[in-house]
Amino acid sequence: MKYKIFIPAILTLFFTFACKNEVRVELESFTDGQLITLEKSVLKDKIMGGWAGQVIGCTYGGPTEFQWNGTIIGDHVPIPWDEHQMLWWYENSPGLYDDVYMDLTFVQVFEEHGLDASAELHALAFAHAEYPLWHANQAARYNILNGIMPPASGHWKNNPHADDIDFQIEADFAGLMSPGMINASTEISDRIGHIMNYGDGWYGGVFVAAMYTQAFVSNDIQFVIREALKTLPEQSRYYKTIDDVLTWYEMYPNDWKKNWFEIQNKWSAEKGCPDGVFRAFNIDASINGAYIVLGLLYGEGDFGKTVDISTRAGMDSDCNPANAAGILGTMLGYSNIPDYWKQGLDKVEGIKFKYTDMSLLDVYEVGFKHAQEMIKRNGGSVLDDVVEIKYQQVKPVRFEECFVDLYPVERITRRFDGKPNHLTSTSGEYVNSFKGSAIVVAGNVSLTGARIPDYDTYKVLVDVFIDDQLLETVTLPVKWEHRKHEIYWNYDLDEKQHEIKLVARELKEGLRVNITALVVYSNTDPGSRVYF
Repeated sequence: MKYKIFIPAILTLFFTFACKNEVRVELESFTDGQLITLEKSVLKDKIMGGWAGQVIGCTYGGPTEFQWNGTIIGDHVPIPWDEHQMLWWYENSPGLYDDVYMDLTFVQVFEEHGLDASAELHALAFAHAEYPLWHANQAARYNILNGIMPPASGHWKNNPHADDIDFQIEADFAGLMSPGMINASTEISDRIGHIMNYGDGWYGGVFVAAMYTQAFVSNDIQFVIREALKTLPEQSRYYKTIDDVLTWYEMYPNDWKKNWFEIQNKWSAEKGCPDGVFRAFNIDASINGAYIVLGLLYGEGDFGKTVDISTRAGMDSDCNPANAAGILGTMLGYSNIPDYWKQGLDKVEGIKFKYTDMSLLDVYEVGFKHAQEMIKRNGGSVLDDVVEIKYQQVKPVRFEECFVDLYPVERITRRFDGKPNHLTSTSGEYVNSFKGSAIVVAGNVSLTGARIPDYDTYKVLVDVFIDDQLLETVTLPVKWEHRKHEIYWNYDLDEKQHEIKLVARELKEGLRVNITALVVYSNTDPGSRVYF
C-alpha cells in the first residue's frame, strides 16, 4: 500500500506552530519508500528558506564569532540587527560567509559536471579558489595543492583539524538538495566531507545535512534532530554529545543555559585542533553541533529565538546560528521567516558572493533544480505542480575516529634555551625538547617588512629533525591563501623524551617562521588529575 502526505502551502505555517500544541505531522510510522507529496511552490519556498536562513544566522552572529570562548554571551550584551547588517558584511568582511561560499563551490561543481561529480573535482574547485579558508579547509587546500587528494586530504594523519567544524558549516547544500532523502544526503556528505574532515568532523556535516532533509517533511524539531542523529554510530563522540543534549533538554526543558553548562562540563575539552588544545578556544564539530541543537530545541520553532540561542552559546557563534537558521528556515519556508529577520535581505540577494559566480537568487533556482533531479534519481517523481519524494529511512554511516589513543599532555610556548620562538635569515635554527608520543608544531610564515617581490610563489623550506634524525623537509608557502596551517606534525613517535630541531633553508630577509606552540600528546590517558 502506498501512503502519501500532501502538504499544500496553506498548511505549512499551520503545522509549524501546531507543534507547540502537540499536533504534528507524524512521520515516525513511515516505512522506507513511502511517498511524500509536496507542491513545487512549497519545495522551492523551503529551499529558499534554507539558503536565506544561513545568511541571516551567519550575519547575526558575525560580530560575536569567537569573542566568547567557553562562556555564554549574556542577555545584557546587545547584538545589532537592522536592514543594513547584511550589506555591511557583504561589502566589508565577505570572509564571514565561508559558510556559504564553500557550499556554493560544491553547488557550482554539481551544476557544471552533474550530480555524479567526483570528490576530486570538488576538491580542486575549492583548493584553487581565491577565498580565504581556515582550519580543516585550509589544511585540506594545502594538501590538495601538494598532491594529497581526498579522502587522504581530510584524514587526521594528514590534517590536524580533521575533527574541526569545517564540513559541518558547509554541508547545508547536501541536505537542501536531498529533501526527505536522508541516505542520499549522506552519500554526498561522504564524497565531499572527506575532502577536509574525518571522524567527528565528517559526522558534523552528515548530521547537519540529515537535519535539513527531515526539515522538508516534518515540523517536529525533536523528530528532525533524533532522526538525523540515527545516521551516526552510537560509539562516536559526536553521537554521545548530541544524545546528551537531548537528555538534558528533557531534564531542563525551560532553561537552555543549564543544558549549556552540562555540555561545558562534559564535552568542552579540545583534543585535535592545535589552536584549541589547553585553551578556551574550541572549534571542534561536536560541541559546536551541540550549540546548533540548543538553538533548535529551545527555540521552539521561533526563528529569532532559535538564532539568538545558537549565537549566545558562544564559540563559533556565526556558523552555529547559520546552520540552525538554515534548518529552521527550511522547515518554515522563506515566506514564513518573519519580516524582521528578512530585513535587508533584498539588498544582498542579487549580489554574488565574493570569490564566486553565484548569488542567493542564483542558488534559489539552481538548488530547486538540483533537488528535483535528486528526487527523480532516488525513485520519486516530478510532476506539473507537485513532486513525490520517496522517503528514506536511515542507514547509519561507518565508524571513524581521529587521534586514536592520543591524549594531549602539554602545550609548550617557550624554548628551553630561552631564545626567540622564530627562525629568521640570521637566526635559522629552533631547538626544543618534549616528552610524549606525538607532536604538532603550530606556527606560520610572516613578513617582517615590505612584501617580497615573489610573494605569491615563494616557499620557505624547513628541515625537521627529531632526535637528530631528519624526518621531513617542510614546504611553507608565503602566500597566506596557500599557507600550511601547521608547520609540522607527527602522531607516530615512540613514547619517550625527544628533541626537536627546525632549520630553515635559504630564508629570505624580510621573512620569519614563527613557532607559536608545541602541542604534545601521550599514548597514556592522564585521566583525572589529583590535586594535593
